[in-house]
Amino acid sequence: MTSSDPIHWPLRDAAHLLVRSEQMAQLEQQLFDSGLPVEALMEKAALTISARLLSEPGALREGALVLVGPGHNGGDALVVARELHLAGVKVRLWSPFERQKPLTASHWRHALWLGIERLSSTPDPAGGALWIDGLFGIGQRRPPGEAIETLLAERARLRPGRLVAIDTPTGLCADSGRLLGSWAARARSTYCLGLIKQGLVQDRALAWVGQLERLDLGLPAALLAKLPADQPLGLGGPDQASAPPLEPAPEVAKYGRGRLLVVSGSAAYPGAALLSLLGASASGCGSLRAAVPERVAQQLWSLLPHVVLGPAPGEPGALERLDALLIGPGLGPAASWEGPDSPPLWGALQGFSGLVVIDADGLNQLAAGVAGEAMAWLQARRGPTWLTPHGGEFARLFPDLAGDAPLEAAAAAAERSGASLVLKGARSVIAAPDGRRWQLLEAAPEAARAGAGDVLAGFAAGRGAVAIAAGSSPGETTTLAAAALAHAQAGLAARRRLGAGQVTPQALAASLTH
Repeated sequence: MTSSDPIHWPLRDAAHLLVRSEQMAQLEQQLFDSGLPVEALMEKAALTISARLLSEPGALREGALVLVGPGHNGGDALVVARELHLAGVKVRLWSPFERQKPLTASHWRHALWLGIERLSSTPDPAGGALWIDGLFGIGQRRPPGEAIETLLAERARLRPGRLVAIDTPTGLCADSGRLLGSWAARARSTYCLGLIKQGLVQDRALAWVGQLERLDLGLPAALLAKLPADQPLGLGGPDQASAPPLEPAPEVAKYGRGRLLVVSGSAAYPGAALLSLLGASASGCGSLRAAVPERVAQQLWSLLPHVVLGPAPGEPGALERLDALLIGPGLGPAASWEGPDSPPLWGALQGFSGLVVIDADGLNQLAAGVAGEAMAWLQARRGPTWLTPHGGEFARLFPDLAGDAPLEAAAAAAERSGASLVLKGARSVIAAPDGRRWQLLEAAPEAARAGAGDVLAGFAAGRGAVAIAAGSSPGETTTLAAAALAHAQAGLAARRRLGAGQVTPQALAASLTH
């Protein structure tokens, strides 16, 4: 199996697996049961962190203050303190706890023997030294307490960007990304050990985690293979190169490179039609048709001359010779061309054997019951279906799942509906009906603008059409995941090229084209 396997992408390795804290603890325990000393893993983790800190120019110019907890996270921090001290960095220690686990206590004694200064009172939150948070690790279940929360809040206010966290910021749940109390350590960087903890990539955690850096511990592949088959996988920029190829044969003409119909726009939202078509145009789709409002149709020839107009998807023969159809961006309560005598749109879509991508107002119409009971309609679809909701649209379509963690909510919705979906957010989640899940590990926050979702919907639908034409399994969810990843990376590329203020939907489409 390789990373280009259209079903198993990316590889289930340490760089991609997203785990819960109890899973990480179980993996570590299996290592210890095999004979690996706890001390060895602690040394390996802390030496990796120390090397990372020492490699950052200027980070330790004013020294380091190491916050030491009672458990093995505190032990990691003490080994880091030792290595920085031996490298000539001015290091001080602070621990508000009277008792420590035996291994941590041993490192504490050794640090004091080395002559590392121990603070006898609460540190000054305005101090210039880099704070290294080793108070609590991934096993946090309770708030850290008012005194620690107040200290961390003052540190964030007085010296923003001058704290790094070992594995998980104090006060943050490593599984959900939720605050355990009223405040958490606000890290510039979080050094995640071994495997990425699921909570650290959730939207609600991003402000506390800062820059997430996974530090490899060399966990054996045989150990990682014991994780469940549906373990979530993270997706980052390097994974674009290994995404399943979608290239049709070089001799294939336009109709063999994907045939897509886009149903979008309304009098109120004419721009959504153009943006979704820009996204579709960037996909490489060979034949692109549009059912759009008359106002847009009149200008389309001068803006996107390769787009062919109509017919409406409910008309006889309209869905023939199509690989995919997108419906929804800017559609409003009803499609612009629908009237009392219009053909039954949703009935036609249900019987369509190609891929149907439903976005925005298409999802809202479905949730409102225009096609009958939404889940029954989705389950009876003849062909594959992709859904691309943001949180509000997801809540209307799956109200009982709206409060669940995104990874769990998306998986449950995909299984229930039989559709693959992207639950859009700062770190979007992609889920397949068979239980596979992916989550984006990076994106440009400046790309969160009206119209960005229209570009994604058009691009994803176009890639789905290309994949079908190239002979891929119709509606394979890895194609949707790869499209979501490309869209996120396009935002990052636009920010690098144009600046944060210019990460517009048009810039996203242009980046996707490149």
